Amino acid sequence: MAPEVAEENQSARAQDDLRGFAMNEVPAPPELPEGFVEFYSPLHSRFTPWQQELIEKRKQVLQAAHAGKLPTYLPPSPATTTEWKIDLPDWAKDQRNQMTGPADDAELCVKMLNSGAPGVMLDLEDSMANTWEHLQLGIKNVHAALRGKLTYFDKKKNLEVGIKDSPTVTFTRARGLHLSQIGGFGQGHEVTSASLYDVCRVAYELEAKDLKHPLCFYIPKSESAEEALWWNDLFKRIAQAKKWEPDYIKCMALVEAHPLAFQIEEFLYNLRDHIIGLNLGRWDYMASLIHFNFEDPNWVLPDRNTIPHDVKFFQNLRELIPAVCHRRGALAIGGMTALYPSREDAELNARALDVLAKDKKNEANCGMDGAWTGHPDQNTIAVEQFPVPNQLGTPSGASERAEARQPDLRPVPSNIGKRTADGTRAAIRTVIRYRNGVLNGKGASLLDGYMEDLATDRIYRLMIAQRIRHSDKVEIKCEQHNKCPKHTPEFISKLFDEELEKILKSPGKDAGTPETFTRARHISEAMIRNHEFDPI
Repeated sequence: MAPEVAEENQSARAQDDLRGFAMNEVPAPPELPEGFVEFYSPLHSRFTPWQQELIEKRKQVLQAAHAGKLPTYLPPSPATTTEWKIDLPDWAKDQRNQMTGPADDAELCVKMLNSGAPGVMLDLEDSMANTWEHLQLGIKNVHAALRGKLTYFDKKKNLEVGIKDSPTVTFTRARGLHLSQIGGFGQGHEVTSASLYDVCRVAYELEAKDLKHPLCFYIPKSESAEEALWWNDLFKRIAQAKKWEPDYIKCMALVEAHPLAFQIEEFLYNLRDHIIGLNLGRWDYMASLIHFNFEDPNWVLPDRNTIPHDVKFFQNLRELIPAVCHRRGALAIGGMTALYPSREDAELNARALDVLAKDKKNEANCGMDGAWTGHPDQNTIAVEQFPVPNQLGTPSGASERAEARQPDLRPVPSNIGKRTADGTRAAIRTVIRYRNGVLNGKGASLLDGYMEDLATDRIYRLMIAQRIRHSDKVEIKCEQHNKCPKHTPEFISKLFDEELEKILKSPGKDAGTPETFTRARHISEAMIRNHEFDPI
């Protein structure tokens, strides 16, 4: 073999070895509660093979989309043609703001629960590093929070701060069906469903008498109404094992995948004994839109921060979700505003809160019942945009329009924003800095005023890859020279090198070393080259 060929093959193998995702592996022997293995094993036998089948079906749907058969609405069924309603509990009727944050951060969890927000979601998924150590800490904090006993030590005040008594509804976001882990129930290296493990570990150590309201989960990353049957069966079997009422466990679900957007009524129907609402997880939804339209050059999106919040592919779905939810008695919650307030930068703080107010007012006008936020300073402004506890009895003109038809959920994003090399650079800089955060145990990082988690990383990886894929058909402009070199893999690699050099010269407040930043740079580019675009 010629030396240059051998060198090229070695480089390709090295590139392929830099996978961005490693399955969460349980150390042996795992520290598990007494009796948990006996509780978990029969559930694993039923639900993990089912989960693996659902993952395969997802792959088939994506492959079909790339071959030209894109997702669409389902044929009429009892879910869409018969009369049925969700029984919304009184304790859940006001969810005008749901604050979210990583469950492994006790201080943030306590601050969110003391913020006055009507709802708080403790996250075991996107905003938390998917490692065994962080997962165990997150579950420990969830248990303490649900019992009202979570605390943190305030160094400035030199005192231990606990959770104040309040009507705040507390949710736990389990990891999605797309994720698996190795072990965790006494069966060595056998693969098990991460969703199953999280829900079982949270539920197993809790008793109804310890909780101020029924146990509530947030379901992420669903891609079909069929998947709701998995969750429905799981909740009922856990309730049976715990001697709770069959419908005791409640949930909300995120609409984060393009195929699910066409099946939201069927999804609600399949979970009608447990579900209280849907949430538009718009950043993951944007990533999913790019992923399913990857082969279409018309879907090469503009730079992310030049896309208006009311762009049609968001707005049509933003109107449809409350229309369907309200018809069936469920809540509709809007998405996260990524620009974060700052107590150190008055100008940024004012801009962030102004963007928040406009974004949430738009959601309220679309018929949404509440918002998602990630910072205690956002709560008051978010709640103020929703003047009544919910809008179930007062349909907006927008939701009435959506209810009257099946809206176009794939309007081509033309004549919006701009596609620039600076936007590509910003994307590259963000994925390097985000991945560096992951390597340092952080699932979400505050970058240039934006709270960025896995959804942002996924958007940017897809955006860069799609600009490469369609470099011959879509022009990317350079601010200085108007015409930009084509986005070839070589050009992108050059930009990665240049952005890494800038970061190393001026890392700012990012935690990390030159070694972790450099590794983050190589992993991020490898994920793009390897087409690692699933939400992992």
